[in-house]
Amino acid sequence: MKKKLPSVLQLLMTLTMILGYGAANAANPGAWKIVYDKTGKNLRLTRAAGNVDMRLYASYKLNGRLVTSKDYTACTITSKPLNDAFGKGTLLQATYRGSNLPVLVQSFYQYPGKDYLLTDFTLEAAGSNIASNYMAPVNITDMTQPLGGDNLRALFVPFDNDKWIRFKSHPLDFSSLTSYETTAVFNGNSRKGLVVGSVEHDFWKSAVVMERNTNSKGYSLTCYGGAADSTTRDLLPHGAKEGHIIRSPKVLLGVFNDWRTGMETYGVANATVAPRRPWTKGVPMGWNSWGVLQFKINYQKALEVSDFFKANLQPNHFGNGKDEIVIGLDSGWDSFTEDQLKDFVKHCEANGQVAGIYWTPFTDWGKNPEGSLREAPGFKFKELYLYANGKPQDIDGAYAIDPTHPAIEARMKKVSELFRRCGFKYVKMDFMAHGAVNADKWYNPEIRSGIQAYNYGMQLLDKYFGDMYINLSIAPIFPASYAQSRRIACDAWNKIKDTEYTLNAVSYGWWLDNVYQFNDADHVVLQQATEGENRARVTSAVITGLFIAGDDFSNGGSEEGKSKAKEFLTNAEVNAAATGRSFRPVEGTGEKSEDQFTLTDAQGNTWYAVFNYTDADKDIQLPLQRLGLDARKQYTVRDLWSHREINAAQAIHIPSKDVRFLKISSK
Repeated sequence: MKKKLPSVLQLLMTLTMILGYGAANAANPGAWKIVYDKTGKNLRLTRAAGNVDMRLYASYKLNGRLVTSKDYTACTITSKPLNDAFGKGTLLQATYRGSNLPVLVQSFYQYPGKDYLLTDFTLEAAGSNIASNYMAPVNITDMTQPLGGDNLRALFVPFDNDKWIRFKSHPLDFSSLTSYETTAVFNGNSRKGLVVGSVEHDFWKSAVVMERNTNSKGYSLTCYGGAADSTTRDLLPHGAKEGHIIRSPKVLLGVFNDWRTGMETYGVANATVAPRRPWTKGVPMGWNSWGVLQFKINYQKALEVSDFFKANLQPNHFGNGKDEIVIGLDSGWDSFTEDQLKDFVKHCEANGQVAGIYWTPFTDWGKNPEGSLREAPGFKFKELYLYANGKPQDIDGAYAIDPTHPAIEARMKKVSELFRRCGFKYVKMDFMAHGAVNADKWYNPEIRSGIQAYNYGMQLLDKYFGDMYINLSIAPIFPASYAQSRRIACDAWNKIKDTEYTLNAVSYGWWLDNVYQFNDADHVVLQQATEGENRARVTSAVITGLFIAGDDFSNGGSEEGKSKAKEFLTNAEVNAAATGRSFRPVEGTGEKSEDQFTLTDAQGNTWYAVFNYTDADKDIQLPLQRLGLDARKQYTVRDLWSHREINAAQAIHIPSKDVRFLKISSK
């Protein structure tokens, strides 16, 4: 049979790319142009829109040696049409060949009108396997090139939310900075930003390293798969990917007029690769026992909390009449009998609520190696541990457990059956990062990395808990497709410092509600705090996404907490803003956190929250232009806490440890 000859058009496309010039790009300033620079032995990425002109190369480790695409002697570039989950576009591939080196093929996935492209690369060995635990598809010689001006910042994104870790916006005065999975490098004045990050999280833990160049003012940037250090909770190096052909993580690289839009786009790109876990019901709002009661929770108190919500909060705007009211038992629920758990669920349902419960699937809190698993008595805990250099890995006071061990599946089956028998529909899963650490080995011999093992365990979780709402607590940011929501930071309670800590994560991680259905602000506690702190804490939850109260509302609980709940959790105008959507920061240059947040709804209203974390009162001018509003127009500005209209032209007074929450509408 005759081979089908390529069309003249395909030959011309290939020829133009080999010559290093895309004719179609010349007429389209939004298109990316990629050529091979023989002198620098790197790829030159240009784009008229955004004034982009960057130099890029790939790198990897082979037998302990760092190899880059610059080490190859020949590069050929070809192009062909592309149609995938991101849409129709062009796949451009740069193929590198060199003596005694595996063939390196770097792919660039380009889509018309997009401010970003995607890239990854493969390594192919001749007739044998190849292994590497470090693959970096993006190495940029100067990450600041497209940004211009001063007030440049780089975003630190943590791997997880454990140990009260923080996001941070760093001025570019550092020698080296590592961010996990993604970063944004941006101009704090113009907001123009470079966004880089992995959009795949099946095998690799990824990171972005930014370093000051020794001979210039610029900074280099490397995005790689293979991160493993104390911030990823690892004691061992990342496992190696092995095979005849191995592939790096796929990375998004984009330049945006507004770095905030870039981070939101990055979130959407992740959800395009691994879609968000679906949810069609109302936003889960309610209560969690870990706020105040903690291990003092019992059957009778749980019933009383449910009744308090029914009598005092649900008829008075909490939940807006359309959200799911969840009354959640946290750690300590094992003091209940099964009959009590069933009765608690029925009691909640009779009160128009959903009952929630808690579990930690990848931990041994007893740290008893000889102990048998209650749900799988044929196994001892020591058979399940994730060992590092022969020792169990102790994180947060619990030993980490292998998600691939068959005892874990047996454990999940038994626990899910209990929850389902009792009628629970909402489960808070905690200390998940224990299942993602690297180990000496895993029960399943095909597993080679901690995040690969974590995916294995989360797929089991989906198998056994798939009909329930899953809320992750302490957990890696990625992978995200196994849960509807995730707590955006670590534990937070009632003081202004708790509000500021939660809002640190909203400041630089609000975009995660494009990856999960909702961001969770953790339990809101009101007792033993000032009224200003109460307003700030409630507002912080409203603008994060999920609104979970945490005071002891049982009959013996604090009267202060109950009284404040009736006042601060029932403000109809404030609660109307609690739609499950996260507000974006107005700026990105805060020393610790941002203090201004905004959201524009479908009706064109702009919601604006400005916090005062300090001990001194302050006054600010309403920043209409930075909010995307026309300073020449007149607006109705309403203070949602005081129920008063204020003058947009006058200074806004914010008492110490307080907030102003405004709704801005066109007149």
